[in-house]
Amino acid sequence: MLFVAESAKQQIETVKQSGGIAEDYFIRVTITSGGCSGLSYNMDFDNETKPNDQVFEDKGIKVVTDLKSFLYLFNSTLEFSGGLDGKGFYFQNPNASRECGCGESFAV
Repeated sequence: MLFVAESAKQQIETVKQSGGIAEDYFIRVTITSGGCSGLSYNMDFDNETKPNDQVFEDKGIKVVTDLKSFLYLFNSTLEFSGGLDGKGFYFQNPNASRECGCGESFAV
């Protein structure tokens, strides 16, 4: 399962509304090699699922990831922190053994 914090839900809804993004679009999360800790989070809007996609919905927000990325994301929560000291979107990932200071990459 992937989870969505209330803060992330509100920001996703704001971005979709202000950007004119259609309701049928969902959040696609992928993990790629890179970043200072070895693996990086990538997040974007998408409206087409692919074979072997893992589909989750929490708090009315649909989150989709490929099977390989899901192995790294299992039981993670998408969060949002705004303001001057905010990180933007980030993941609380119980599978990460370490994370970089900015929260954009991690290692397992």
